[in-house]
Amino acid sequence: MSTGPPVTPYKPIGDYGLIGDGRTAALVGLDGSIDWCCLPRFDSPSLFAAILDHRRGGRFQIAPAAPHRSTQVYLPGTNILTTTLQTGGGTAVLTDFMLCPAREVPEIHRLVRCVAGALDLRLVFQPRFDYARATTLTSLRPYGARATGGGSTLSLAAPVALQVGNAAAEAIFHLRAGEEAAFVLAWGEDEPRPPAAYYSDRKLAVTRIWWQRIAEGCPEGGRWHRQVLRSFLALPLLTYEPTGAIVAAPTASLPEQVGGGRNWDYRYCWIRDAALTVDSFFRLDHTDEAEGFMSWLMQRCGEGADRLLPLYGIDVDSRLAEETLDHLEGYRGSRPVRIGNAAANQLQLDLFGTVLIALGTYYRHAGRLRDEWWDLARSFVEAVCQHWSRPDRGIWEMRGEPRRFVFSRLMCWVALDRAISLAQALGKTADVDRWRAVRGKIREEILSRGWNPAKGAFVQHYDTTALDASLLLLPQVGFLPSSDPRVQATIQRIQEELTVNGLVQRYRPEETDDGLTGPEGTFSLCGYWLVGALLMSGRASEAEALFRRLLGYANHVGLLSEMVDPYTGAALGNFPQALTHMAVIHTARILDLALEEPRLPPPWER
Repeated sequence: MSTGPPVTPYKPIGDYGLIGDGRTAALVGLDGSIDWCCLPRFDSPSLFAAILDHRRGGRFQIAPAAPHRSTQVYLPGTNILTTTLQTGGGTAVLTDFMLCPAREVPEIHRLVRCVAGALDLRLVFQPRFDYARATTLTSLRPYGARATGGGSTLSLAAPVALQVGNAAAEAIFHLRAGEEAAFVLAWGEDEPRPPAAYYSDRKLAVTRIWWQRIAEGCPEGGRWHRQVLRSFLALPLLTYEPTGAIVAAPTASLPEQVGGGRNWDYRYCWIRDAALTVDSFFRLDHTDEAEGFMSWLMQRCGEGADRLLPLYGIDVDSRLAEETLDHLEGYRGSRPVRIGNAAANQLQLDLFGTVLIALGTYYRHAGRLRDEWWDLARSFVEAVCQHWSRPDRGIWEMRGEPRRFVFSRLMCWVALDRAISLAQALGKTADVDRWRAVRGKIREEILSRGWNPAKGAFVQHYDTTALDASLLLLPQVGFLPSSDPRVQATIQRIQEELTVNGLVQRYRPEETDDGLTGPEGTFSLCGYWLVGALLMSGRASEAEALFRRLLGYANHVGLLSEMVDPYTGAALGNFPQALTHMAVIHTARILDLALEEPRLPPPWER
């Protein structure tokens, strides 16, 4: 609940809901302000970016002119957002949505209705094209306003009188109980039409039905169905429907620590995330979704092992080149502001294993594997045999010196292990004996060099005593049984050294040459990995307690961030994060099954 202006002009990262149409999305604050939106696609330059610079970035706000309180919820079973704004004299409800299914011209509908008393509302329409680099020109039109900049056009249909100044349109308008006003933002539309011509009420009904039909496909969440449903609905908000790519998050450069420089652009699709998504969807019996993501994954991998990238754009024409926007101050002064992502050019050897996991899961559920996919898998395995001992950048995309990361070696072992099983199941001719020999060599090296006797744990890379939360996955990928004393010791060490107030760090930045400076928050996904490790260790009650704690860091509308400040509970990093929501769905399933049927084989073996 918002009770007035914060001390800083920036709202907490968690004070936003998200709306979208399967092509792009917008963050809507508790104060009725759209502070982040890129049109017409996720990876387009921003139109509103006040979250990255409250003065220059641009916003679109509808809120009471007087001090007010606000609450925000989604309409049940949908991604239609409602913000209730209450003053001493009246209450209004602001309904925000993007038309679904999407049309060629993206539209944002903002419907405000007074439900009690009367109040004055203020509208601020302040677009800033091309990350606020282009000159914006805003002019009054008969039915609203038009804004141009950077070769793009945007119209705002408004039923109230607007005034234009400083490349922005503003209005103060009065509503009494039962009165409403509809505002429509249309991308690429040269001239706004009368607001009634956009049929907002009709489109709201269509969009509501569309989301509710998606919600009907949500897997049964057992004890945590409400949280599972919200996570399930969050994923389509992060999916670029034309290609099926899931962006890691819809935002760029939200900091992993306020004031720090760990700020990255997440509006792309990581191969690792896509592979884990495919695996999870099959385990949830969502075959259609898994087939779609599998096709996208294989298309991206189709150029062969030597050209496999860690991440891809949402479409073939996406730009990945990294640059900094020095004219923006960053969220609460967190510089630099980056767009694009240089990690696309890194060597990350763990990718081969994640893709082979997805292929193995696909075969187990579909009972088949396309010949071209097997050929691709075989090329990946050959690449592993050739390159597994090379230093790389690892799962965390380090920007320091390449290292021989234990997790990268582990996933190379996984690639060979899954490929051997696939070759046998498919009856394919392959040099399986050589694959077994390399798999054995990798295993021997991990056990001899990845295990640090002085530390009493598996460590991040061969030349360190630093821990890494990714090694919680050692038993989950089948490398060692969870009962192995070394696995249990590693879990214990991670709980002792990487866990802060029940939340898990990826690693300690001060112990790791990651090429960056300063601290970071705890990484949400790692907490769910710890739940899985505890569950596999027979510590179900402890796993359940941690899972409930992690769910408690969802914001007021159930969205989860990339990272969390372990001391304040504040959301950090890009928001919301797809992989965190996928982890909620997957973890809720395995935990619920384990608690319901403790005598059956563990869920990850079914």
